Amino acid sequence: QAIAHFREFDCEKQPLAEHLVSVAELSESFAGKIGLAELGHLVGLLHDLGKYSSEFQIYLMSAVGLLNFDEDEEYVDAKGLKGKIDHSSAGAQLVWRELSKRGRQSSYVGQILALCILSHHSGLIDCLTLVSGKPVVNTFSKRINKTEERTHLLESFEKSDSSIRNRIDELLNKPDLEKSLVTIITNICKLEQNHENSLFIVNLKVNFLIRYLYSCLIDADRINSAEFEDPQLITLRNNSRFDSWDELISRLEGKLSSFKQKSRIDYIRRDISNNSVKAASSDKGLFTLTVPTGGGKTLTSLRFALHHARNCKMDRIVYVIPYTTIIDQNANEVRKILEPAGIEPGRIVLEHHSNLKPETETWRTKRISENWNAKVVFTTSVQFLETLFGSGTRGARRMHQLANSVLIFDEIQSLPVKCIHLFNNAINFLVEQCNCTVIMCSATQPLLDKVNKNKGALRVSVGAEIIPDVSILFEDLKRVELLDLRKPGGWSLEEVISLALAEVKKSGSCLVVVNTKKDAQLLYRLIENSERISTFHMSTNMCPTHRMSILVKVKKLLSQNRPTICISTQLIESGIDIDFGSVVRFLAGLDSIAQAAGRCNRSGSKKVGFVHVVNPKDENLSMLEEIKVGCENAQQVLDEYADDPEKFDYNPIGPKAMEFYYKNYFFNRSEKMDYPIPAEIYGRDDTLINLLSINSKVVEEYKREYKNPPEINLHQSFMSAAKAFKVIDTPTQGVIIPYGKKGRAVVNELCSTNQPKRELDLLRQAQHFSVNVLPTKLVQYFDNDIIDEVKEGVGILYLRDLRYYSSAFGLCDKPTGEKEVLNG
Repeated sequence: QAIAHFREFDCEKQPLAEHLVSVAELSESFAGKIGLAELGHLVGLLHDLGKYSSEFQIYLMSAVGLLNFDEDEEYVDAKGLKGKIDHSSAGAQLVWRELSKRGRQSSYVGQILALCILSHHSGLIDCLTLVSGKPVVNTFSKRINKTEERTHLLESFEKSDSSIRNRIDELLNKPDLEKSLVTIITNICKLEQNHENSLFIVNLKVNFLIRYLYSCLIDADRINSAEFEDPQLITLRNNSRFDSWDELISRLEGKLSSFKQKSRIDYIRRDISNNSVKAASSDKGLFTLTVPTGGGKTLTSLRFALHHARNCKMDRIVYVIPYTTIIDQNANEVRKILEPAGIEPGRIVLEHHSNLKPETETWRTKRISENWNAKVVFTTSVQFLETLFGSGTRGARRMHQLANSVLIFDEIQSLPVKCIHLFNNAINFLVEQCNCTVIMCSATQPLLDKVNKNKGALRVSVGAEIIPDVSILFEDLKRVELLDLRKPGGWSLEEVISLALAEVKKSGSCLVVVNTKKDAQLLYRLIENSERISTFHMSTNMCPTHRMSILVKVKKLLSQNRPTICISTQLIESGIDIDFGSVVRFLAGLDSIAQAAGRCNRSGSKKVGFVHVVNPKDENLSMLEEIKVGCENAQQVLDEYADDPEKFDYNPIGPKAMEFYYKNYFFNRSEKMDYPIPAEIYGRDDTLINLLSINSKVVEEYKREYKNPPEINLHQSFMSAAKAFKVIDTPTQGVIIPYGKKGRAVVNELCSTNQPKRELDLLRQAQHFSVNVLPTKLVQYFDNDIIDEVKEGVGILYLRDLRYYSSAFGLCDKPTGEKEVLNG
């Protein structure tokens, strides 16, 4: 009997037929959410068909010790053959050959299915590959036309279990097998037919469709393989199925009813929340929630999502948030409501934000990868975009979990400009083809529906705004006055400190928000021993648990009206529920200034709070282009406001000012919105959306070289695009900090456990103790034995030399000199 996997601890063999059927059933259930159940089942049955070959079975048995070098003539050197025996091409060849016989439309579908099968270990492969200085390679045809000697298609099919063979034949002989996929593509064509560039957009949407089906296959494969290795994982997968939306709504409504309306702002927040319940009865679609900072967006959006999910029978709620600092607070707030005492922690609310595993996955890390199987998921914009566009299989396996879900994008204005068209097309696809409801939340809504429609603009329907009258709401919730203190030559750091100290004397507390970690540390050092004022520093060099402990201390002091100053990078200005008497903000984008203003007089306890905008002297933003451009455009708004405040309704950070800001900020950068890829990365100048759609430059190059167009239907360079895609320009990896007793316990257990279920749980906990580190810093830390792997070869890192973590600044480049800094 052919085997798929071998379990070392009890020498159990997993029959290949059992693996194929289980993967097919899981893949079918995932793909069925958008009407592709049969195709999901088929790719599941075919993905490991090549494992029936004698060559693969001998290789596998040699690798796990079922064949012995001394006793078995068939024994081979498995280590030397690792990755060299092809088991994924056989199934792809079979579906491609059978469907290609039926004509162009069927061969189109055949190529999609074959791509998923060919790619189930590597990440989606290119159809066409451009190699600098060499002819374009038809990668798909090269793989699909491999010889029988290398793929063993005929041998594998003949040796397959009769039940598997019969089911494959049954599906491949169905005359309407392709209908479900063709129907979706036809619907996409109808939606895009009025665009000048309709073929471009249609092909980009087909890219998402392929990635969706691919996601169904690889998640099903990983789940079944991991559950064979550790059957306890089955319980983990089923964990989120037990709590109904009614139960969760009851818990939230109970919490909301306990809130007492003490102030005018409390009544306004209640009205905002009530509007969300009214909107939740709407059909699925794309909504906006435009609420000033301090208006209660988190619980308002949760209330909408829970009621809407129940009304529309949806699977999960996914919060997508730009910064881990917001996740720290918001997930904790939601968890306290939805997971009260007696509910198993993590049963309902899942956080997934830190990149603790290396870019190159091992078989072990594949088994403990996060796939968002929870009722309510909190994740970052980086993780979300990696799911849709990233390389490899780790992110892509999560995509199907987005179908039939409520997706909440908090602080959507933080979306990187280069990702705008990619993001807009993805959201339109998720809403229109994957039955999603999407909510764009912000106090400063960007104009994502007003960008170039021929490259992809959000399709926001009339009446999509949850708040009936946004302009009145902004006026009602206005609690601060912005003071433009820019001056020629700029402010020295010493002058900024003097201003902050003066504000503490006036209003009791002051938050200073800067653009760089360097300035945050310099300011803190200038003020930390100044007078009798409690002074704090915050940046992303601190692990989340450390930052939360700082916030708890600051909030306590603020509640006691004790003199307090906090120096922070921009991490504090979005989604953090904290209330300072005054704010000093280094010049930045107008959206950032408005978000920082939301930390001032948040409760409305003062008649007015003051937000001071200063232009720092000698600030270096050369590596921070987004902030630099934001500063330039904010200056234009502030200059025009100074000349004509009536033009902006006398509010320099109100809706009119923000719309003017985004028109300048976005539309002056329209050429950057389709994710340009420079020649030094790809070999020629191109854009990511072109590579994932019609791939025009590579196709033209192919025609020049071969005098004919490519003989395949799809031309995308999926893998090349995925490798070029980076949400942030300098990708980082998380390092776990043994912060406090719990942090140390997590690190110690990660170093010792070998149980995948426990490892996954520990990695979820470890997110609260991690700091993201640049590759150059990782090398430096490794060379000096400052960090190490929790287990050799796994790539999960932790801080071993605690002298490099400061109680004031977090992870440092030099020893702090502190004897014991990780008390927590």
